[in-house]
Order: sequence, then C-alpha cells, then structure tokens
Amino acid sequence: MHRPKARGPAVALSAEETAFVRGLVIFEDDHILALNKPAGLSSQGGRGQAHTLDELLWAFARSSGNRPRLVHRLDRDTSGVILTARTKPAAGFLGKALMGRRVRKTYLAIVAPGAPEPAQGLIETPLRRDEQGREAYMRVCAADHPDAETAQTRYRTLATAPGAALVELSPETGRMHQLRVHLASIGRPIAGDSRYGGALMLAGAPVPRLMLHAAALEFPHPDGGRRRLVAPTPADFGAVAANAGLPVDGIPSLRQAE
Repeated sequence: MHRPKARGPAVALSAEETAFVRGLVIFEDDHILALNKPAGLSSQGGRGQAHTLDELLWAFARSSGNRPRLVHRLDRDTSGVILTARTKPAAGFLGKALMGRRVRKTYLAIVAPGAPEPAQGLIETPLRRDEQGREAYMRVCAADHPDAETAQTRYRTLATAPGAALVELSPETGRMHQLRVHLASIGRPIAGDSRYGGALMLAGAPVPRLMLHAAALEFPHPDGGRRRLVAPTPADFGAVAANAGLPVDGIPSLRQAE
C-alpha cells in the first residue's frame, strides 16, 4: 500500500490552479475533503513542472498553515475519488481504517478483448515489486516467492460488447498497480494500459489513457457512522465506453457495502 510521504514547504499557487483544484471538490466538512481527481494529475511525487495534487492542496490551507493531507493515492492516469484529511487526528483515524481494511473502494474499468471468465470472482494471485532503473512494476509470482505480497481483487462484469467489457473492481488489498496487474494476469488487461499490455485501440478508435476510474469510496467517518462518496465517470471514459458499445450511464447502482 502506498503511504503518503511527509509534506513539503508551502507552495505558491496561481489563481487558475486554485480555481482548478477547488472545482474538483465533491465533499468537505471539518474533518475531510474529498476530490474527483482527473486523469493525468499525479497524487504525489510527479515529475516535471506541473504541480501534484498534494501540492495543490495548499489552496485549502488554513490560517494556521495546516492544509489537508492525502490519506491514500491514485495512479497518475486513474481518475476518481481521492480522500484527504483536514486534521492530524482525522488523518490518523482514516489511516487506521485503511490499514484495518474498513475502507471499501469501488472502481470501474474497461477491459479487452472481452469479459473475464468467469464473469465475476476473486483474483488472489500474489504480487511482487520489480525495479527496472527508475521505473517500478508489479509482477505476479508464486506464493512462496521471497518478495511475494498477498493481493486480492473482487470483480464483476457489468456490461459486455464485442471485444470489450465494463468491469467493477473492489480491491481487498492495496498493492501498487494491483488492479492493473490482476486483470492482465487473467488475460483481460485494462484498455489504455501500455505498461501491462492493455489495448491501445478499441472499436477502431485510440484509447487516450488508462481506462480505470475510482467510482466510489465508503469509509468510517471520524464523527461516527459510515459515509459513501461517488465520483461521476469522466467524459473521456464515457466516450471510450460509448464507442465500444458499453453503457456507462444508467448502470445499476455500484456495489453497496455488505
């Protein structure tokens, strides 16, 4: 599981950057701030001149100098719900909830060349980290491999079309690239995932990026009870789905907490 790194010094943001990140907010209260992260925005540690989401959080800094802190991350090209904590106690509370597997994450993915077989199930293939220069990959491996990490992903097929399928994913563990590698391991890599063999063309049209969207997040709230947040699918995801003949709008409600 990726744990956010220590925060750096204050970052000066332009008016455009401030407006941009404020436009991503889907929920906020005294304890938490949730955003719908667009694809192409690094959560932390991005390369180049563009600010990361972690740095853009300075737009929400309080007069004390404290700003929201990330409690988990999404891959750069994954869109969807990302949760931050406004206070140190809230960060600790949510961090423990993540470690205790009390946070339920639901993703949508477009896969090719068709639906997984069987159409729903649990993938439990162990994974290991593989460093190649400055790049890190995850690989499937035997359970007795010295670097093996347990990994579990529940999935179910929501819709099918010739050469593609829309799949709902619920990770039980939080390994790096887990969903991407697990789907590739069963011969249904996520469309647009050039790193792990995903199709770069679907139904005769290019796939602009990794077709993975963090659609919903359910978690215990620091004030008690549980809260569930949903991020609408972005336009590029919907366009790829529509071109492939997969209905995204009007999907039956995403899997509820059990």
